[in-house]
Amino acid sequence: MKIFVGTDHAGYVLKEKLVSYLKLQGHEVIDEGAFEYDENDDYPDFVIPVAQEVSKDPTRSKGIILGGTGEGEAIVANRFPHVRAIVYYGRVKPIVEDESGILHRSRAHNDANVLSLGARYFTEEDVVEIVNFWLNAPYSFDERHIRRLAKIDAIKID
Repeated sequence: MKIFVGTDHAGYVLKEKLVSYLKLQGHEVIDEGAFEYDENDDYPDFVIPVAQEVSKDPTRSKGIILGGTGEGEAIVANRFPHVRAIVYYGRVKPIVEDESGILHRSRAHNDANVLSLGARYFTEEDVVEIVNFWLNAPYSFDERHIRRLAKIDAIKID
């Protein structure tokens, strides 16, 4: 799977570890930065390239974006067509029991293709567990979810 990853300074350390981990898992990972710690950088500079790439191929690529809270990052990502970014603040332990929870439903019901995490709220181990669960949660392809996503994709704002 092709995974685009981006963050500002707030998630820089976690992003570095996550990129290495995902590559070890055999994923094709494209690191969109930040490439160094700079407390004055701006998260849109790193989220926009992730969202642009996922927007081009929303079914075969995923994005993972990190920031202080993950909220601003998701707002930026959701400006792009076919990007469905969610912010996850849910529990971490035991995430494998989250079958009916937010993280599972973000994939099963909404086919979310960008995961936004608040780096200030999770440890490296938390992020690895959350990302693994999210990447492996399938989309349901239920007719009602397909219909709803088509309505979202049809929105045109001038």
